Amino acid sequence: MVIIYILLVLIAVILARTLMFTPPQQEKKTFEDIQQDTDAAVRNLSELVRCKTVSNEDPALEDDAEFEKLIALLPTLYPSVWKTCPLQRFEGRGLLFHWKGKTDGDPAVLMAHYDVVPVEEENWQKPAFDAIIEDGVMWGRGTLDTKATFNGILTGAENLIRQGFQPEHDVYFAFSGGEEVNGPGAENIVRYFQEKGLELRLVLDEGGAVVEDVFPGVSGSCALIGIAEKGLLNLEYSISGAGGHASAPAPHTPVGKLAMACAKVEAHPFRMHLTAPVAKMFDTLGRHSSFLYRMIFSNLWAFGWVLNLLTKKQGGELNALLRTTVAFTQMSGSKAPNVIPPKASLVSNLRLNPADSVDSAIARIRNIIGDEDIRLTNLTSMEPSRISSTDCEGWDIVCNAVSGTWKGCIVSPYLMVQCSDSRHYGCISDKVYRFSAMHMTAEERHSIHGNDERIRLENIPLAVEFFMRVMKQL
Repeated sequence: MVIIYILLVLIAVILARTLMFTPPQQEKKTFEDIQQDTDAAVRNLSELVRCKTVSNEDPALEDDAEFEKLIALLPTLYPSVWKTCPLQRFEGRGLLFHWKGKTDGDPAVLMAHYDVVPVEEENWQKPAFDAIIEDGVMWGRGTLDTKATFNGILTGAENLIRQGFQPEHDVYFAFSGGEEVNGPGAENIVRYFQEKGLELRLVLDEGGAVVEDVFPGVSGSCALIGIAEKGLLNLEYSISGAGGHASAPAPHTPVGKLAMACAKVEAHPFRMHLTAPVAKMFDTLGRHSSFLYRMIFSNLWAFGWVLNLLTKKQGGELNALLRTTVAFTQMSGSKAPNVIPPKASLVSNLRLNPADSVDSAIARIRNIIGDEDIRLTNLTSMEPSRISSTDCEGWDIVCNAVSGTWKGCIVSPYLMVQCSDSRHYGCISDKVYRFSAMHMTAEERHSIHGNDERIRLENIPLAVEFFMRVMKQL
C-alpha cells in the first residue's frame, strides 16, 4: 500500500511539473522597419565570393593575391564605412574597423571571417567561385561560411552611416582571414583589446542560425544563439613493433591492436553532462515541445537516464550537446598488403563537453584502451570556451535583433559543437555570442565545408537587417 501511495505521489508530481512547464508570457513588442539597399547587399556578396580566399594548413598553398583582392574591394563596396571607420591590419590577416560612438566606453565587437575552406570543384554543380545566381539562389564557397555575415555587418553599417546614424558607443568590426586554419588574426586583435584595457559589452560571431526540426517535439522555427562552444582534441593513437612478413603474424598485429582500441572507445561513450548552455536550451525549447517531451525535459531528475540511453544509441546533434564525442577520422599502416607495419596509427577528433578538459579526456581514453603499447599523442587541442551570460544587456540586444528580423521564432541559448574565433574573446568578456544571421535548412547546413554551398537570396538582406538592428542598440 505504501509503495502504491509513493508511486501515485510521484506520478502526480511529474504531471504537475509537466503541466506547469509552459512558455512564459511575453510582452508584445513592436519593431521599427529597417530601410536598406537590398540590391547592393546581393551585389556586394557576389563580389566577395568571387575572391578565392582559400586558407590552408600549408601557407604555400594559399594565394595571397586573392586575399588582397578582397581587401582592395572594400573601399568600393563599402565606401561610407571606409571613410568613417579607420582600418587596422594585424598579422594573420586580421582586419579591425573602428566606428567611433557618441560616448566612450562599453564597446561592442561584431565578427566574421573572410577565408574559406578548399573545394573539390569537380563535385560541384556550379563553379565554386563564380557567384552564379539562379532560381533565387547564389552558389559559391563562403556564401554561408561566413562571407554573408561579413557582408551583413559591413553593408548594414554602410546603410546606417548613409542614413546619418552614429552608435552611442564604439563598435569594432573584427575580421579574420585565417579562421579555418586557426590562424593568429583573431588572437592578435584580442591582444590589442587587452592592451587597451577595453571591457566589451558584446561580442557577436558566427554560430547558430534560424532552423527547424532540431529539437524533439518542436515544429516551429528556432533561433539558436551559442553561449559557449565545445573544446577540440585531435588525438593520435600509435603503436610500434618489429614489423615483418604477413605470412607468419603474431596473434595481434599493430593494426589489429589499434582496431581493438577503436572498438573499445566507440563502445564506451563519454558520460552525459547537462551543462549550463544545454540546460538553458532544454528549459527554453522544452516548454514549446509536445506533451511527452515536455514531461521528459521538465523532469530530467526522473527521466535523465532515458535521455542518456537514447542519445548514446542514436548519436547526432542532441548527443553532441550532452557529452564529449569521439570520431575516428584517420588510419595508417603498411604500404603493402603483405607487410606487417613497423608502426601504425589512428587519429580521432574529440569535441570536448564543457565539463571535460583535454587532460581528463586523454586520461579517460587511456583507461578505456588499457594497452600500454599504444601511445597517445595530443596533435592539436583547445579547451572548451568560457560560458557567457544570458542575464545582461548584450544577450538582450542579440535576442531583440533576432526577434525583430525573424518574427515569431523561438530564441534559445545553445552549446555550439563547432569551434570559432570567438573562443579567443573569453579571456576578456563573458558576453560572447555565436549566431549566423540567416535561416538555414538541413541541406544548407550540410553544404558548409561540403559541396554546393549556396545561399538563398532572401537571406542576404535579412543578414543585413539583423546587424542593422544590433547596431542601432549599441
